[in-house]
Amino acid sequence: MQHTALKALAIGLLLTCTSTEANAQDVCAALDRAVIIGQDSQNTFLGRISSSYDSDSIFNEYGTYGNEYSSRSIWNEYSTFGNEYNSNSPFNEYSSSPPMIIKNRQIVGYLTTNEYKNGAISPNLLKALCK
Repeated sequence: MQHTALKALAIGLLLTCTSTEANAQDVCAALDRAVIIGQDSQNTFLGRISSSYDSDSIFNEYGTYGNEYSSRSIWNEYSTFGNEYNSNSPFNEYSSSPPMIIKNRQIVGYLTTNEYKNGAISPNLLKALCK
């Protein structure tokens, strides 16, 4: 459990520092293959942080979870998890229950624009760093 907390803290520290290529690679490597799970009543699977060639990747613009028109994509601003007003959306800057980033069955952070949430990484920053 301490290892996960340290990893989340390290990711947070990397994101608060000036972004360099090495820092971006560290963040992307730490989150590679992590899954995104919504904190709704169904714990909805929202995709995976992985190569844009992965069909489950949030970076695959042709896949279910990366397509801006898919109802199951965080990138669809009209979908449940893409809507900035939904309390479980990563784009709701006031959300206290944004999607979880889970790796090795442990929560390593949260996908959110809420800058006050511990372990937070913005979906747009994640996309810029890792896509």
